[in-house]
Amino acid sequence: MPSRSSTRLAALTVAAVCGAASAVVLTSPAHADSVRVHDIQGTTRISPFAGQKVSDVPGIVTATRTYGSSKGFWLQDATPDDNPATSEGVFVFTSSTPKVAVGDSVTVTGTVSEYVPGGASSGNQSVTEITKPTVTTVSTGNAVPAPVVVDEDAVPDAYAPAGDTAAAGSINGLALDPSAYALDYYESLEGMNVQVADARVVTATDPYSELWVTVKPHEHASRRGGTVYGSYDSQNTGRLQIQSLGATADFPKANVGDTLAGSTTGPLDFNQYGGYTLVASELGTLKSGGLQRETTQAQSDRELAVATYNVENLDPSDATFDQHAAAIVHNLQSPDVVSLEEIQDDNGAKDDGTVDASETVHKLIDAIVAAGGPKYDWRSIDPVNDQDGGEPGGNIRQAFLFNPERVSFVDRAGGDSTTAVGVTKVRGKAQLTASPGRVDPANAAWANSRKPLAGEFVFHGKTVFVIANHLNSKGGDQGLASQYQPPVRSSEIQRHAQATVVNAFVKDILSVQKNANVIALGDMNDFEFSGTARILEGDGELWSAIKSLPKSERYTYDYQGNQQVLDQILVSPAIRRDCGLEYDSVHINSEFNDQISDHDPQVLRFRP
Repeated sequence: MPSRSSTRLAALTVAAVCGAASAVVLTSPAHADSVRVHDIQGTTRISPFAGQKVSDVPGIVTATRTYGSSKGFWLQDATPDDNPATSEGVFVFTSSTPKVAVGDSVTVTGTVSEYVPGGASSGNQSVTEITKPTVTTVSTGNAVPAPVVVDEDAVPDAYAPAGDTAAAGSINGLALDPSAYALDYYESLEGMNVQVADARVVTATDPYSELWVTVKPHEHASRRGGTVYGSYDSQNTGRLQIQSLGATADFPKANVGDTLAGSTTGPLDFNQYGGYTLVASELGTLKSGGLQRETTQAQSDRELAVATYNVENLDPSDATFDQHAAAIVHNLQSPDVVSLEEIQDDNGAKDDGTVDASETVHKLIDAIVAAGGPKYDWRSIDPVNDQDGGEPGGNIRQAFLFNPERVSFVDRAGGDSTTAVGVTKVRGKAQLTASPGRVDPANAAWANSRKPLAGEFVFHGKTVFVIANHLNSKGGDQGLASQYQPPVRSSEIQRHAQATVVNAFVKDILSVQKNANVIALGDMNDFEFSGTARILEGDGELWSAIKSLPKSERYTYDYQGNQQVLDQILVSPAIRRDCGLEYDSVHINSEFNDQISDHDPQVLRFRP
């Protein structure tokens, strides 16, 4: 999953913005008279009046949006029809600060448009809007239509219908069945005043003043209060994004497991960053769940502790070094080997040809010592400038930290950014041709992506091969709330190719030494049940150790209300069978609003 980008628009300004580049244009010259909101919304996702002008559409103003580039108001018919598939609410895009107030009874004349947040290429569903409006106020001070209560009884367990194969898998033209599918249910309420009550937070408040709750408290609940994403068929239908029509400074700073106590009420919108969103005119009161950051168990003298930690674009200008150091020393208990992902070069995103990251790494090592940890040594290989993806100019790469008092690194010359590391047989044992070395760096699978870093370690006389990975991100995949069902996961193509290369390298080691201790770890950017994981595991060459945990504890990341696995540590048969492995996903980041990385670190302890 891509890291949250500084270029992202604030979530409070990214809802419906009418623009020709992202509108579904269905032209019709007809002029529709005596049309009501439910007629405009219709019984599918696309309005039967899209592209048409409608006149004197009546309704009550339920909320106004007066900020950003999506100014307008929500209009709701106070006299609904008897069809549960037709929404009674619609957004009126005014482009400037609306001149109406909540409780005004108005009529609206304008053009019906279908706006696609993020543009048509995103695959998102569209928002039905009335644009270029002429608004007439009939009366003021009217009661706002009572909100529809969205709760576990109302939302269906099935997520979405299968898309129409004749329409490239789109569900846009299918008749809504709000009693059968969650996405249809939410669509049938688009633009309407809705309410959730005493809703548990399942994704912490982010920098854009948004959080996620669940209206189904028992749906795949994690031990710490979240909702676990355990398969492609368990999308978790109770998830709902919450934003606010109020000041961002007043938005609650929530962690997973907290509760928005009381009622949260407002119109149901759809936006680019998560789909259906309750834009609250009334927010519940934040009630703390008391969530605390976890601390793993310390390794024994005979146990080797190996960790993976994505430190999210770390460079010397960041203010998080002390916090990362404290996490490594105290929460991770100073692992013997730490695979770091997203270590940037010494001047961060400045794109001037710098690729060296020694300042970045040494600053972290010094902070670890200051936090009471060991004096780690480190190994890495600088990438070719601007060839490994990530933030332009940042040159992210993997790096090994290791505690030389506990484990030794086998240095073997020959590894560089473009030379492939190989495997040889020496006195009956597997040995890398270079250590550290990069795995098949010229392979097309690694185009604009991080190349794996392989190294040889020795612990109590036993060799352990460690392969640090940061596979292709999920950027470009269609979202769960896409109009295409099931959504297309286009990023898998490259990730599957990368997993094939990593598995082949592990096979090379095991073909020389069947009982070799091999670990492939890092930010795999894919789930433990994914095709990527199956390719990495192959025919038993590797096994994802997070599967040793109960399903309710399998997560390293929290995205749009779904706790999920992106970071993994995979082990060879010798480690899985004979070494008494213990695995821990140490939840210090993903569940908290003040996270220092969007990933939780993972720790594996075993006896080689």
